[in-house]
Parts: sequence; C-alpha cells; structure tokens
Amino acid sequence: MPKILVADPLDSYGLDLLAKAGAEIRLVAPDERGRLLELIADVDALVVRSATKVTAELLRAGKQLKVVGRAGVGVDNVDVDAATDLGILVVNAPTANLTSATEHSLALLLALARQIPAADASMKEGKWDRTRFVGVELQGKTLGVIGFGRIGQRVAERAKAFEMEIIASDPFLDAGVARRLGAELVSIDELIARADAITLHTPLTAETRELISRERIARMKPGALLVNCARGGLIDEEALLEALDAGTIGGAAFDVYLEEPPKDWLLARHPRVVATPHIGAQTREAQERISAETAHMLLAALAGEMPAAAVNLPFRPAGARSEPYLKLGERLGKLASLLLGSAPQRLDVEMWNLEEPLCHPLAVAALKGVLSPALGHSVNYVNAERIAEGRGVELVRTARAAPADDPHRVSVRLSGGGKSVEIEGALFGAESEARVVRFSGYRLEFRPEGKLLVLENRDVPGVVGKLGTLLGAAGVNIADIHLARREGGEALAVLRLDQSVPAETFEQLAAQPEVLRAKYVDLEAR
Repeated sequence: MPKILVADPLDSYGLDLLAKAGAEIRLVAPDERGRLLELIADVDALVVRSATKVTAELLRAGKQLKVVGRAGVGVDNVDVDAATDLGILVVNAPTANLTSATEHSLALLLALARQIPAADASMKEGKWDRTRFVGVELQGKTLGVIGFGRIGQRVAERAKAFEMEIIASDPFLDAGVARRLGAELVSIDELIARADAITLHTPLTAETRELISRERIARMKPGALLVNCARGGLIDEEALLEALDAGTIGGAAFDVYLEEPPKDWLLARHPRVVATPHIGAQTREAQERISAETAHMLLAALAGEMPAAAVNLPFRPAGARSEPYLKLGERLGKLASLLLGSAPQRLDVEMWNLEEPLCHPLAVAALKGVLSPALGHSVNYVNAERIAEGRGVELVRTARAAPADDPHRVSVRLSGGGKSVEIEGALFGAESEARVVRFSGYRLEFRPEGKLLVLENRDVPGVVGKLGTLLGAAGVNIADIHLARREGGEALAVLRLDQSVPAETFEQLAAQPEVLRAKYVDLEAR
C-alpha cells in the first residue's frame, strides 16, 4: 500500500480517488510544515501545489520517494533536475485548468478596460461617480497574444466574440496554423507595436525571462493594456511601474508575480493595475479536475506505468539502455533548435542500426529538445508530439540499416524560416557519451553540452588566434576547441567555453572579415 504525503491542500475528489485505490494518505497540517524533511522520509509519493518548494534537500530526504505530483501546470517550485538525478518521477496536471486560466485572462482584460475594481471600490465607499470611470471598448481593438498554445488559442477564440482582431507571436507556431485559428502570426516586436491589449501565455524559461523588457514597454502603444496570467518574471516589473507612473500605457492586470506573495506591493497597489493573488486556477471545476488528474498520474506512476503527464519520464518502456539514446536525441534537437533561430516547421530524424523499440522514443526525445528552449518543462516526452502538431511542426522519423560494424548513429535535420540545420551524433565508450560527429556537412567530433561558440569562417591562417585573443580579453576561457574544413576554402570551429560570451565580444567576433557565420548557444540554460 503506497504512502502519499499531501503537503498542500488538495480537493477531496482526488483524495477520494487515492483512498479508493488503497493508498495511505498523510495530510500535512499548517503547524507541521516545518517538519517536511522528517515527514517525507518514508513516503512513496509527494503531492504539492505552488506553496511548497520541492528542493533538492527535500527530495534527498525522501528515501523511498518515487514520484512528485504537482497539482497544477507549472513546476517552477520543483527542482526537476534534482528529481531526475535521484530517479524520482515528476508529474503534473497540464490540462486541468485550461478553461479557468482562459476565463481569468479575459476577466482581467475586461476589468482593466472598464475599470471595474476601482468603480466597485468607489461604490462600496458610498460614492456615485459616473464620470470618473471612463473605460475603453474591446470591439475593433487588436489583441496581441504572446504564446499561442492551448490557453493562448482559447483566449483568442473568446476574444473574437468581442470582435477583436487577433495577432499572435509564438516562435514554435507556423503562420499557416495561426491563420487557420483566425490569427495573424507576427514577430513579438511587431505585436508590441500594434496591439491595443497584450496577454501573455508563455512559460518562464531563460529565453522568456523579462520578455516584456524595458525597451518593449517603451514601444507599446499609448493607452495599451497588458495582462499576465502566465508566469511571474515575464515582465520587467520596475520598467512597467515607471511606465504606469508616467501614464505612457493604459494599465496592467496581474495574477502572477516575480515573488509570490510580493515583497514590494507598489505594482499591485498601483491605481492603473488590477491585481489578483494567483487565482487563475481557483474555480470549483478546475480544482476538482486538478486533483483528479494529479491522482490518476500518481497512481499510474506508482503502478509502474507511463503517466500521460510526466515531466521527466525517461521512457523506461523501451528499456534502461534507451536512456543514453534519449539524451543524445534531446541534445541534438536542442542544439539544432538554438542554432536555427527561427520557428521550426519540420524535424527529420534518421537512425542507423537502432532497434525498433528505440526509434520512436528517440525521435520524440529529439522533438522535445527542439521545443524545450521556448517551452521549458511544459513539454515532455509524452506531449511533445501533440504540442508540435498544434504548432505545425512535422516530425519525420526514418530507421535505416547499415553494415553491422557501423556505429549506431542519429541524424537530425531541423528546417524552418527558409533555413535548416543538420547534425549527426553517436554514442561512444562504456559510459555511452553523446557526441556530435557531423555538423552541416563538416566531419568533426564534440560533446553537445555547455556553452558553445560555433563559427564558420574562411580557411585562412590566423582565425583561431584572433578568436583566442578576443575571448581572452573578455575573460572567457576556452575549455576545448574542435576544427574542421572542407573543399571550397571554408572551415568550422566549435569552441566550448567556461564563461558566457558578452554581447559586445560576440559582435566583435562575428564582425571579423574571415568569419562567415557565428552563433553562440548555451545548452544548459533554462
């Protein structure tokens, strides 16, 4: 009989499901929260909402812990890397609050447009001030949706009922798919400049942190409205506060914050802001669905099955020996995605001499790698294909036979925006170390990990020396360097670095007359 520790409040519907399955449930009382390290010692599963921080220390204290269930979508409060290292599965409830989050986004937009909270507060003070609260209509206005996934698409669908024009920005959505959904796909900077109202529906990753930067806030239309029901940290809150004080934008509405609860309440208390305390999923229906979905995921994981909402599932059904291949496929896909630098439209995965049970998981792992720079932990091995389909990304996998003495190889070719990137990799040694063995037609070998500077240059003397000089002057150490060349007078250099490359230094490198193309990527960034 599995033991399950429920650290945060969970709707009774899910608790009943767990109990009926024979689980022993331990609810953490408010005065016991300081004893979590003790209480987790002998349990098989942990259930949390957003209040409990599942740190590496807490995970290590769970000596028998097999699965963590996040009753909600985001796993920002769970150290997923530590869980993976410890062999602990992390599952979430990714679809349960879609309707509630969608409706709350529209509720905030309407409240902001018509100044409903301020008008209500005035009425409760016994005031009848009709002329003070002059709002704006949504009809005929342009709504900019940043992040056009499941929630963003639902918001757009409902906004069309208000006769709004919809524009969307999503690096992983094809323009044809957007048109079929009634939206015009544009760059984020064009969206910022055109939209009368902007709503955010993107996860928080290294690429999306402060996505709405000071510069972008300055380019918003006068009177524009900004709504964030997605994740705190997507907006430069200091810059937004300055814009609100100056009156350069119409107002903002928040359900999520950089710190929760906020330590600085200036933004939430601002007269041009409508603020709610992270209640996007706080409906009776969503709470029941979240608890039920979490319970089903936990029970499946504890039964040794593959949960449909696993965040870090290592595809065990294909066998333990599949894990190095999955890591190789994911690394190749992520590297290709970062190097492509535009919305992917097609991913071709070719595999030589691999067993059939490995081929599908490996192709999905490569697809997960392609999507992860923009979607973070919200994409996993189970939902990667569905997310790709919704964004118009085609996955083509091909298994090929080769002579028996040939190594098992994997090739990914990622296309989009009129460009393509092709990378081939293989596993080496007893530890099954992942390495790139061919890149854009060049034969060379390097490990797809860490900070990489990739340069294509004219094959002339002195290029490597210049690179070393510029990087050294910026305090960037070269861990290793890999070189290749081909007929036609062109060469390739892949440098692994110990430090990040400053933007100014990268511009200097790219501007060298011998350099044809340059790209810097960090495969460890989130």
